[in-house]
Amino acid sequence: MAEKQTNLNGAYYGPAVPPPPQSYHRPGRSGGRGCGCACFFCFLLKLIVSVIVILGLAALIFWLIFRPTSINFHVTDATLTQFDFSDNNTLQYNLALNVSVRNSNRKIGVYYDTIEARAYYEDQRFATDSLTPFYQGHKTTSTLNPEFAGQQLVLLETDQLSQFNSEKTSGVYSIDVKFYLRIRFKVGKVRVGKFKPQVKCELKVPMSSGTSSESFQTTKCELDY
Repeated sequence: MAEKQTNLNGAYYGPAVPPPPQSYHRPGRSGGRGCGCACFFCFLLKLIVSVIVILGLAALIFWLIFRPTSINFHVTDATLTQFDFSDNNTLQYNLALNVSVRNSNRKIGVYYDTIEARAYYEDQRFATDSLTPFYQGHKTTSTLNPEFAGQQLVLLETDQLSQFNSEKTSGVYSIDVKFYLRIRFKVGKVRVGKFKPQVKCELKVPMSSGTSSESFQTTKCELDY
């Protein structure tokens, strides 16, 4: 017969049970830094997106109100009375232009702070004329009158010299005139920006002394901001 066990009344008299492990969070450890960096970059991204949206809306509102358009340059007349090379590769020239400048904007004026006209033949500059600065109001047309007269050493390659002789025979010369500008816009009472656009005019200029039967054709120039 098995020995009867003593009733312990549910009590446990074995070794002590260890308490469950506890985790501690130490402020300033790597976990906190990671969250901080992520939050900072998230804030920075939202800020950049907000600035882009605001600038885009401002540009759209500006365009809807003022409807800006480009300034148009046309060479309406050209008088060429001398254009010839001497024996020492010196170009002797006398060229005068009438240039129409149209500001079609209804609410934007233009300050022409610097206007420099340069004349080229076969991509070689032979003359420069600095014009008087001026202000151009809304929906107005102004006229520029650059003049180039004098002589300049211009070295032409064989094929370029052949082209010149061909144009001399026809009496019509391919001359490029470029305008280098520094301008500002006036919107209401506010002056905006400092822009340096360039204007290129590719001209076919007949000799005015009667060697050509052709007359000058009005030529539109290209504006590059």
